Amino acid sequence: MIEVQQLRKQFGQLVALDGLTFNAPEGQITGLLGPNGAGKTTCLRTIYGLLKADSGKALIDGFDASEQPLEARRHIGIFPDKFGLYERLTAREQIAYFANLHGLTGAQGDQAVSTALARLDMLAIADRRARGFSQGQRMKVALAQSIVHSPKHLILDEPSRGLDVMSTRILRDLLRELRSQGTSILFSSHVMQEVAALCDQVVVIAAGKVAAQGTTEELCALTGETALEEAFVKIIGTDEGIAA
Repeated sequence: MIEVQQLRKQFGQLVALDGLTFNAPEGQITGLLGPNGAGKTTCLRTIYGLLKADSGKALIDGFDASEQPLEARRHIGIFPDKFGLYERLTAREQIAYFANLHGLTGAQGDQAVSTALARLDMLAIADRRARGFSQGQRMKVALAQSIVHSPKHLILDEPSRGLDVMSTRILRDLLRELRSQGTSILFSSHVMQEVAALCDQVVVIAAGKVAAQGTTEELCALTGETALEEAFVKIIGTDEGIAA
């Protein structure tokens, strides 16, 4: 389980996280929604150890992301918001590099890479250099890097941004498959339809705090609305949230 407990983070006079608290249980997909500047990306970066909170804790299976970063990172896969690849390396080499970072070397590493390539139907591009890859192919490489070590938890920051329809379908199908295998999935998104279709629970963040939490149906019932987008706008109290 991913547990966020009273996270606080301030940048100068800007309070990015203000006592943020929620859980992302195993075998569920948890979506983070919020307007620009709500603290979603700061929250995710704190969970996977890129930022250190001023106070509070981010726990991955009980390991504190700040105090025990190596142990915590062994349990998570990170799917970034930008697919930065090494243009001169092949897809296989890129994925193998991440496998090695997680201690998978030799025959074990080779098997892990082959499994990730097959799982994402990447064998046709496995030994091609990344230069010239389409956005969908780049997405597959980044996703393979994040799951090559079979993490129990997967964190994604706006995973479908910039993807075409087919790439988005592949991503969603894989997330559902991982959920069925007990993986805890936490992602931020600006696409209401995506959140409504995928998420077991939705955490609405505003001004660094949880404004509401529940299933899509529960949030709609809470606000008296029939669509998640309208419920979201009513929860955060401004139409600016639609574009967030």
